[in-house]
Amino acid sequence: MLESRLIAIIRRSKSINQRSLFSCSKDIYSRSSLNSYSTYRNVTDPTVRSCFINGFRSLHNFNKGLYKPSIKYMTTMAASACKENKETVKLLVTAGPHAQKAIGIWLFASAAWVFSMVILGGVTRLTRSGLSMTDWKFTGSLPPLSDEDWLIEFEKYKQSPEFKRVNRGMNIDDFKFIYWMEYGHRMWGRALGVMFAVPFSYFIRKGYINLRLGVRLAGLFALGGGQGLIGWWMVKSGLEEPPSEYSQPRVSPYRLAAHLTSAFAIYCGLFWTALTVVMPEPPTESIAWVKGAAKVKRFALPVGILVGITAVSGAFVAGNDAGHAFNTFPKMGDSWIPEDVLSMKPLIRNFFENTATVQLDHRILATATLASIYGLWWSTRKVDLHPAIRSLIGSTVGIAALQVTLGISTLLSYVPVSLGTAHQAGALTLLTFMLLLNHTLRRPSSMVLKSLPAVAKII
Repeated sequence: MLESRLIAIIRRSKSINQRSLFSCSKDIYSRSSLNSYSTYRNVTDPTVRSCFINGFRSLHNFNKGLYKPSIKYMTTMAASACKENKETVKLLVTAGPHAQKAIGIWLFASAAWVFSMVILGGVTRLTRSGLSMTDWKFTGSLPPLSDEDWLIEFEKYKQSPEFKRVNRGMNIDDFKFIYWMEYGHRMWGRALGVMFAVPFSYFIRKGYINLRLGVRLAGLFALGGGQGLIGWWMVKSGLEEPPSEYSQPRVSPYRLAAHLTSAFAIYCGLFWTALTVVMPEPPTESIAWVKGAAKVKRFALPVGILVGITAVSGAFVAGNDAGHAFNTFPKMGDSWIPEDVLSMKPLIRNFFENTATVQLDHRILATATLASIYGLWWSTRKVDLHPAIRSLIGSTVGIAALQVTLGISTLLSYVPVSLGTAHQAGALTLLTFMLLLNHTLRRPSSMVLKSLPAVAKII
């Protein structure tokens, strides 16, 4: 009787469809095993017990054999899907969500540190503190710790052209202020190098960073190390005697522009890489939104380049102290275009060394930037776009208007430290928004495109 019962169970199991067995074979196996075991405990006849054991083993082997190929099939399919995913979406961090989050936070923090370096550098320049330290060491050194050390540093500064022509009446307390400003700027940069290098080494050792990301970050680190050399190269130009006895000593506008442009490049590289790590795919929910983003990108990229060029032109305004001339708006003095805008020979020098031409260029570029960003917003009003992109474009227009307002206020106020610093920070903020916009407008991977509906579902 028990043998016939086992045979009936096995036949019933064989008649079940293979697909249903995949989902419920474990449940059938466990329930039948429990019932069989309960019956087996009450059997005392050795012959019947032997038949029962053989039947139980047959049922176990049947279920085991049926379940195993199904798991193997699923594993193969998952591996194929992962392989297709990796080939389609080239992730910068492939060590999992935890590594992706950790590296993203580190890169955003590094970018924010560079942002603060740019602001501190602006304050250092506006307070005329950049030429207070007359020597430079790559690893840095301790600041003066005694009155005697301060007197030694002050004597070094007295030999500089800036002290002789501009700060002849400066006392030791005034010197300490400008010295601490420059010292803080230098040490803040060195601290950034340590803050970047230590996590970088840790992530490489843990295997979080692949070759492509490692090469990119190594290049940014090398550029950061070179930034210190560019900074000293810039300062050294201000420690030389001016060509004319009527000229005030100042750093070369070319070297200042190189220093600021390098800082902007490092910031852009870090910020873009951080965005790519945490957001490997742009936000999109339909093919229509992808097509709309492609239309906007054709205009957003040139506008972003224009924002960068305008920021670099601001570096030449700072390098030539052009903000202290023609402190009127919209006219430059009594005219729209000063008479001496092309007075230098060769002609190209006017665009980098002529105070009037440099300021005129910056005014034109700033106006063109504001108009271009407003035109970008106007042209996308009827384009089908992701709400995040539309919001980002509107925010960029607001930042651009604020930046132009800050620039005009700084000019009319004869470049106070507070407004001048805010204007420099505004330039980097506007560039940040343009980077974020262009990054969000990227084309999704082919894998994502295949899964998108034609039109987004509006809830």
